[in-house]
Amino acid sequence: MSNNLNIKNMSLTFGMVFTICFSLMSFKPVDPEKPAKPNIIIFYVDDLGYGDLSSYGSESVNTPNVDGLAANGIRFTDAHSTASTCTPSRYSLLTGQHAFRKNASVLPGDAPLLIDEKTPTIASMLSECGYKTGVVGKWHLGLGNGNVNWNQDIKPGPLEVGFDYSFLIPATGDRVPAVYVENHRVINLKEHDDPIVVSYKNKKIGDMPTGYENPELLRYSADSQHNMTIVNGVSRIGYMDGGESALWKDENFPFVMTNKAVEFMDSAKKNPFFLFFSFHDIHVPRLPHEMFKGKTNMGVRGDAIVQMDWMTGKVMEALKERDLLENTLVIFTSDNGPVLNDGYEDSAVEKLGDHDPAGGFRGGKYSIFEAGTRVPTIVYWEGKIQPGVSEALWSQVDLYASIASIIGSDLSKDEAIDSQDISKALLSAQEKGTEYLIEEASVLAIRKGKFKYIEPLSKGQKEPKFIMAKKKIEGGTSHDPQLYDLAKDPGEKRNIAAANPNMVNALQEKLDEIRSKDHRSTSEKELTTN
Repeated sequence: MSNNLNIKNMSLTFGMVFTICFSLMSFKPVDPEKPAKPNIIIFYVDDLGYGDLSSYGSESVNTPNVDGLAANGIRFTDAHSTASTCTPSRYSLLTGQHAFRKNASVLPGDAPLLIDEKTPTIASMLSECGYKTGVVGKWHLGLGNGNVNWNQDIKPGPLEVGFDYSFLIPATGDRVPAVYVENHRVINLKEHDDPIVVSYKNKKIGDMPTGYENPELLRYSADSQHNMTIVNGVSRIGYMDGGESALWKDENFPFVMTNKAVEFMDSAKKNPFFLFFSFHDIHVPRLPHEMFKGKTNMGVRGDAIVQMDWMTGKVMEALKERDLLENTLVIFTSDNGPVLNDGYEDSAVEKLGDHDPAGGFRGGKYSIFEAGTRVPTIVYWEGKIQPGVSEALWSQVDLYASIASIIGSDLSKDEAIDSQDISKALLSAQEKGTEYLIEEASVLAIRKGKFKYIEPLSKGQKEPKFIMAKKKIEGGTSHDPQLYDLAKDPGEKRNIAAANPNMVNALQEKLDEIRSKDHRSTSEKELTTN
């Protein structure tokens, strides 16, 4: 009997030794030069629609680099920007608060900083956890205090709300000043010899030509809003004079921005780092570099998508070359849904062909319908995430709490008050997302599972008809309540509100509750349809 015990003990010992040896063989020791916490990169594309990637069904454009992230990560089918326009979405992503709390809308080019310096952001939260933080690309959250002198230090800005480094398009590519701002200063500016002057009032300043006066200088015509100072052959919103040495050339955006993103990673790689890489593409004016022209049959809008894909690939290539892939969480998404003609006659409509930027959903940028906020979203983490497709419902406002959870940071009670922790869904395609989701345009909508309720316009509130007239996009607003079952009606064609008053009342009550900030504990009403 003792011999049997000895044999059994020997077997156990051998098994334990084998397990330990196998574990040691497969264990990759921690490089002391690498941080223990994951680097985090958010690729934030501008105006990219749900159907604008080949990994989301497009047959008119090929996006192999982004498709690679989708094939080896989690491709989400029901993830959303928080709003159908850029400034509110950016505000919500960075602060974890809905933009309607700030009455945020699309900002003019000379607007003051929208984020209060005392408001925590993803960047400030990560900074407190030892991260180096950087933003590269389009900002459009305001700079300064409302009276910016572009020839001096420009602050407050990203560096005052948690970022260690910033390289910005100050507002948007279609707004002046058409210059880069690195940290607090316009780069390449001869401020004493050729100072910048900017005005958004209805008057011309200086000698720079405008679209109104010199249409013969334009590459393509623009509407009245975009027909002011001409830079690089394109008229912009607002008037500008001076700063000739600092003016950007739109075609260089992909190289300038990508290089700055990689430079930031190199400067920060001894720490965990957070990079908010905020693309200009595929926002107007669309002026892709020569190497991308003609890559699609859709003209400049399609070619700008290819350019965006190339930029994404270059950053991912840089991560691989620096052996950072396995320690970097990558989130790829868009700030709102698609738009074709957004102020310029660049043939985006005429050359669309069979391509559907909205991917079968109704609406687009500016709209409360689903295409306004349902955007392509991919999460990738080499060796940490099992590839898959997820139907989890979540919004970019949830990234704040979710990233905090992933890195083990506890949030205060008043921090990121609208952000829900959906970190499990970010890391596994089998996990569920949030229970409720807010979509924001000129009115609010609320999602609960497959159901979507759009609140009616208030009495006297006018429908934003310019969306349909100028942008050819349905705004989605009505003076009547709207309720849709997206499982049966993803195109939001059949309003079932009248037949389901209980659900309408329950969702309106929940929406009011969230609006009032008192939404952490609530009694649920019956949510059933007839």
